[in-house]
Amino acid sequence: MAPYPCPNCKRLVHFEVRVCPACAFTLGYDPGSDGFLFLGDGATTWRGADGQPHDVVVCANNNEYEVCNWLVGTDDGTPFCRACRHNRTIPDLTVPSVPPRWRKIEEAKRRMFHTLIHLGLPIETKAEEINKIQGLAFDFLYDPAAEEQGQAQITTGHDGGVITLNLIEADDVQRERIRRDMGEPYRTLLGHFRHEVGHHYWSRLIETDPAELDAFRAVFGDETIDYAQALEAHYGPDGGKVWTDDYVSFYATAHPWEDFAETFAHYLHMVDTLATIGGFAMRMSPFPGPESHPEPIVDFDPYAASTEQLSTQMVPWSFALNATNRSMGQPDLYPFRLSPAITNKIDYVNRLVTKARGAPATGQPSAVAA
Repeated sequence: MAPYPCPNCKRLVHFEVRVCPACAFTLGYDPGSDGFLFLGDGATTWRGADGQPHDVVVCANNNEYEVCNWLVGTDDGTPFCRACRHNRTIPDLTVPSVPPRWRKIEEAKRRMFHTLIHLGLPIETKAEEINKIQGLAFDFLYDPAAEEQGQAQITTGHDGGVITLNLIEADDVQRERIRRDMGEPYRTLLGHFRHEVGHHYWSRLIETDPAELDAFRAVFGDETIDYAQALEAHYGPDGGKVWTDDYVSFYATAHPWEDFAETFAHYLHMVDTLATIGGFAMRMSPFPGPESHPEPIVDFDPYAASTEQLSTQMVPWSFALNATNRSMGQPDLYPFRLSPAITNKIDYVNRLVTKARGAPATGQPSAVAA
């Protein structure tokens, strides 16, 4: 995402900020105005950069648990912000290791919601489910077996609009072990959210629309093949699937559902990364070679960009970001390659998102034509 300034002193701040490091004013992000507000007037009034007051309060999860820095309109009808109102289950906070891990999870979740809001995607809660409209909810669960024995009993995944996340994923050491054991080049909390919400939007935008389901199958294949058998083959001793340039990740080869979710997550990776680059007004020298670009610069809105704009810019910028990481002795920030087949799948997701933008909860999903 593009960087945000402190509304009081204009210093750029990180999205997770609660107090400006320069002027020391308390800050909160207001999704309604898409900016940070500062708490002025003796900590009685939230004001924007223009000094005007905003009729907002802090999210209830900030009041009670100090895990959220978003604000809520006083007329929203809920004490929870646009992200926290989707929580169905929070973890057992009596375990000492849980609160800091939950805080990491909520930070990643808010970044995902920021992207969904900017893309204009429909975001219903479970309370807003109507007929075939599926709401989105989260269960964040503490798993003692994963902590004590290294054997997870709670599976991170999606089912019926509910995304379950095992808190062990917020442990950096354990997540790295899982990433290595699974042979994944990339595994993060934010990546989990983007992948699982991809499953949600498959159900929300594709499953109940026959025309869109046909379009999906033309790109990703037949999702009616047995899912359990596909996963068994994927992870089985016989070698299972082979990761080719047709798939954005090894896990995407497991089943068309996973291919879509991985591609959806990758699309969110791309738009948010390019939005950050564009927000800093960065530009590069001409990028030579077969994938040449005269002057890499993100001078467009990545959240409403064409697939060609996104993919053309990702090539030089990902190379530069990877080179920077290698200079610090770190693995590549972007360990992927955008082949024509992968780009075609990302284009499907981009077109799906564009047509679903602002889809109203009228009792039937908005038509998403191929």
